[in-house]
Amino acid sequence: MIVRRRVRVWGAVQGVFFRASCRDEAVSRGVAGWVRNRPDGSVEAVFEGEPGAVEAMTVWCRRGPGGARVDGVEAADEPPEGLEGFRITG
Repeated sequence: MIVRRRVRVWGAVQGVFFRASCRDEAVSRGVAGWVRNRPDGSVEAVFEGEPGAVEAMTVWCRRGPGGARVDGVEAADEPPEGLEGFRITG
């Protein structure tokens, strides 16, 4: 079973390797999707994969990489689209 979740992360999350670390974490868990910086200073990501792996990515987003300060996370499940690979966009 494949699930999809969209996550938005607020705080000091840009310029601290959040996107690259997120990609590495997702690839290591076999999760597909993408991550990008938003103009408002937040980071947005979409994860598709096994439910446990997607949940692990959501938990990871609550702390982020070592240099990040996460102030808030919003997550919403969506219908899977069959994404392959994980990429950094925008």
